[in-house]
Amino acid sequence: MADKMGLDLVEIAPTANPPVCKIMNYKKFLYEQKKKQKEIKANAARIVVKEIRMGPNTDDHDFNFKLKHAIKFLQEGSKLKVYVFFKGRSIIYKEKGELILLRFAQEIEEYGKVEQMPKMEGKRMIMLVSPRKAPKKN
Repeated sequence: MADKMGLDLVEIAPTANPPVCKIMNYKKFLYEQKKKQKEIKANAARIVVKEIRMGPNTDDHDFNFKLKHAIKFLQEGSKLKVYVFFKGRSIIYKEKGELILLRFAQEIEEYGKVEQMPKMEGKRMIMLVSPRKAPKKN
């Protein structure tokens, strides 16, 4: 039947009893399947992670400068990885680093939501922030 119609006989479910076959244009089927996969891939949201690095002794001006960048990144829809890097003996100021990150989280609250609270990983104290869907209006 498939030969008469100029189409292909494609086995759909080989494990069924009896096996299920379908008469179709196999090349067209493969093309449409590939097209669907491409469309799914194009519509998938790409998650961009931006990093902001601070030290345990970051001053107010630097803090505000980094805060403005963070707000811009969150408004663009990027995730943030904010971390305090402890260099040399500055590792003794862990609580200072945590205070900076918590203050940062508080300042950025209306633009992003803290995904992971500050925690130490080696010489870094890391906090993850994801963007809010719609920023609140003041």
